[in-house]
Amino acid sequence: MKFIVILTDGMADEPDDMLGDMTPVMAAKTPVMDEICKKAATGLVHTVPPEFHPGSEIANMNILGYPPAKYFQGRGVIEAASLGIDIKSEDLVLRCNLVSLEDGILVNHSAGHISSPEAAELIAALNEKLGSERVKFYPGTSYRHILIIKGGNSDVMCTPPHDHPGKEALPLFPVANSAEAEDTAQLLCELMKRSVDVLKDHPVNVKRRSVGKKCADSIWPWSPGYKPDFPSFKDRFGVESGAVISAVDLIFGIGKLAGLEMVHVEGATGLHDTNYEGKAAAALDALKRHPFVFLHIEAMDEAGHEGDFLLKKRVIEDFDRRLLKPLYEGLQKMGEDYALLLLPDHPTPCRLRTHTRAAVPFMIMKKGLQADSIETFNEFSVKNGSLGEVKGEELLDLFFKL
Repeated sequence: MKFIVILTDGMADEPDDMLGDMTPVMAAKTPVMDEICKKAATGLVHTVPPEFHPGSEIANMNILGYPPAKYFQGRGVIEAASLGIDIKSEDLVLRCNLVSLEDGILVNHSAGHISSPEAAELIAALNEKLGSERVKFYPGTSYRHILIIKGGNSDVMCTPPHDHPGKEALPLFPVANSAEAEDTAQLLCELMKRSVDVLKDHPVNVKRRSVGKKCADSIWPWSPGYKPDFPSFKDRFGVESGAVISAVDLIFGIGKLAGLEMVHVEGATGLHDTNYEGKAAAALDALKRHPFVFLHIEAMDEAGHEGDFLLKKRVIEDFDRRLLKPLYEGLQKMGEDYALLLLPDHPTPCRLRTHTRAAVPFMIMKKGLQADSIETFNEFSVKNGSLGEVKGEELLDLFFKL
C-alpha cells in the first residue's frame, strides 16, 4: 500500500464577516476535497503541544511523529540540514530572516517575499561585512536564511518576526535568559543593528526601492538550537523509504533529518504562484519509488500572514483544482491500494496574521476504512467526525495502522 500525507500549511482559519462569517476554506469552492471527504473518516488533531508555540516547525515535526519535547532543537538547525550545511556540535544555528522596517517598526517578516537571487547577494554582503571566524551567514530561499555562531549559547529568547507585524522592533530584540547567554544575546543584537547599515544602500535594495517594493532592511535571527539526533523514519514507523515535497527549507530539513528523500519541484515558490501541477506530478512520481510521500503546500500560510482573506480563498481553490484534482486522479489510476491523509499543520487566521494552536481538521481515506457522514471538509464540519480528537504525535501511527 502507498501512503501520502497532504499538508496544507496554515489553511485553517477563523470565521470572518469579510467572507460572510465563514472561514476561507468554507467559502472556497473545493469539489475535490469534498469528494475525498465523503469517502474518508474525519476528525480534529491537536498538532501543537501545549508547552510549545504554534510554529510550523513544531506542528510538522509532531505530525511526522517526532515529538518536539524530545527532538526539537530550533527551527534554524532543521533548515540548515536541508541546505547541506556541515553543523558541528558546538554550533548555535538560527533561522535568519530578511525583514522590512519602517521608522523602527517591523512591517514585514519576508522583505516583501524577496527573491532568492536577490537575497543571496545580500547574504554575501552580510558575510563580507559582519562575518568572522565565529559568525557565518548561509543563503537559503527567499527571505529564509541561516546564521551560525560558533560556541553560541541557546538560552536566548528570540522573537519570531511573523508573530509581530506592525510592532516596534527594538523591544523584540533577543534577550538572554541566563548570565551564560548574555554574550550571545549581545552579539545577536549587535549584528541586527549593524545589518541595517550594510543593507541600506546595497544595489538590491536601491533597485527594489525604486520600483516600490519592500526592502530587506535588517536581519532577524530567531529559533536558536543545536544539531538534533533524529531516529530514521524507517526505524520510527517501519516504512521502508519515503520522500518530502515542498518549497520550504524547514520541511525539507525535517525530512532530511528523518532520512527521507528531498524532492525539489521547479517553480515551487511557496506562494500563490507556485507550480501546483508540478507538485502533483512529483508526488505521483515519488510514489513509484517510495511507499510514503509527504506533500507540503505553503501558499495558504503565506496568504494568512499577509492578512488577505480573498487571496487565501483563491489559493485554496487553486490547490483543489490544480493540485488535488490531478493528484487524486493519478492515485486512482495508479493500480495500487493507497491511503491519503489531508490536514493543515495549524491555523493562520488572516485577521491575526500569525499562527494559533487551535486543533485542525484532518481526513483519512484508506481501503477498508469506513467513511463517516461528513461531506464537506472544514474546521467545523469534522467536529462530529468518526475519528474524534487526536494528538499530533499519534496521527501517523493512526494513519498507518487503521
